[in-house]
Amino acid sequence: MLKPVLKQGAVAPHFTLTDDAGRPHNLPSLTEHGPLLLYFYPADFSPGCVKQACALRDRHAALADAGITLAGVSPQGAISHARLREKHDLPFILLTDPTKTVIKSYRADGPLGLGVRRVTYLISEDRRIRAALRADFNIDKHLEFVARVLADRRSARAPEAHDP
Repeated sequence: MLKPVLKQGAVAPHFTLTDDAGRPHNLPSLTEHGPLLLYFYPADFSPGCVKQACALRDRHAALADAGITLAGVSPQGAISHARLREKHDLPFILLTDPTKTVIKSYRADGPLGLGVRRVTYLISEDRRIRAALRADFNIDKHLEFVARVLADRRSARAPEAHDP
């Protein structure tokens, strides 16, 4: 049976993973300065994953301006991640999870533990799940999710109107 994504309000599972340069990143460091958009994807050079990564690259400046950190997770190793980052000029963190421990804890593993599902989470500074989406083949749904996150963040950060 397919496990549902983590529920809104749940505490996000702690993790420490390395990026393509071998630097460790953990959940507290990634949420230290604001929310984290954490996305799980199956493979570095599959057409859908490249499309998603490039679309997120194109939205990275807006996410950063909104104070949102972006990080991707897949089971490929550092060399593959580095090649993907270089080839597509990706400005965000790519984390490697070869044992799929974090992938499983975020319920992004496929049936019977095979493969990786396309799942995106918004995690707040207090390390709680604020929103989640699983859409394996519909990358546009993930981009709509990002657009909603940005719109919500902008409206939350907008100064309140004052009556004269």
